[in-house]
Amino acid sequence: MGGITGITGDLDIVCLAAWTAPGQVRSLIEYRLAGWGLDRLVDDAVLIAGELVANAVQTTPDGEIRVRFAREGEAAVLLAVWDSSDAMPVATPVKELTLDDIEPDARALDDGHDDGTGGWGLPIVQALSDGCGVQRTEPQGKWVWARISLTDHAPELSSRYGD
Repeated sequence: MGGITGITGDLDIVCLAAWTAPGQVRSLIEYRLAGWGLDRLVDDAVLIAGELVANAVQTTPDGEIRVRFAREGEAAVLLAVWDSSDAMPVATPVKELTLDDIEPDARALDDGHDDGTGGWGLPIVQALSDGCGVQRTEPQGKWVWARISLTDHAPELSSRYGD
């Protein structure tokens, strides 16, 4: 991984699309938010980053991905993840689970077993961000992005001071 711009500036890195990438990117984003004094965004931002980077890794195994994380003034932070795949992300519809849906799965630990619980990452990104989307790039690939508003994560001053 390389290409970190400045100590407290924007993050712009290229890394191998390996299963270690989401954890590395989460750590870098947490560090960057701390440098900006935006610790209150860490939980949402690292969850969103983990989902977007994991999706990029899954669609371009052993390729390269690019991650950009930038502050948009006092309004928001923007996270964008690029991968070389032309496959567009698809959000799995969220459904309410009942006790009847939850049964022990004897094959849960088998290699390659799909228990049908994957694919909920994009609805999580949609729920935690103020906007998200995808933009194709030429000659191939796409940027998948999410914006997190700073105002939605402002500290509750009235509860701190009893107003």
